[in-house]
Amino acid sequence: MCEIYSGAEAELFELKSRSVRLDGVVTSIRLEAIFWQLLEQIAEEANLSLAGFLTQIYHEVLQREEKVGNFTSLLRVACTTHLNQGKRLTLTNPSLKQAESGNSIANGYL
Repeated sequence: MCEIYSGAEAELFELKSRSVRLDGVVTSIRLEAIFWQLLEQIAEEANLSLAGFLTQIYHEVLQREEKVGNFTSLLRVACTTHLNQGKRLTLTNPSLKQAESGNSIANGYL
């Protein structure tokens, strides 16, 4: 049943680091290879370079949130949105949503 997930080629989830310049500051972003591939596809479809696409996302988050939290996780979520034909996914499991106090719920163990 889970072979479609567990049988993924190791090269897909191999971590790759890339240096990117955001607002004049060079930073390193570490993502699985498949996410880099997806980000390149998204950027190409938007007629942007990868660096231009990442910078645009970064600036849009800054405008909306005034700070950028976990940019790497945001990029992974952007990839899931792309794979979902541009529709944002939402959390349907209440235990995964952030608690009102601002602390995440840490009771679930894998």
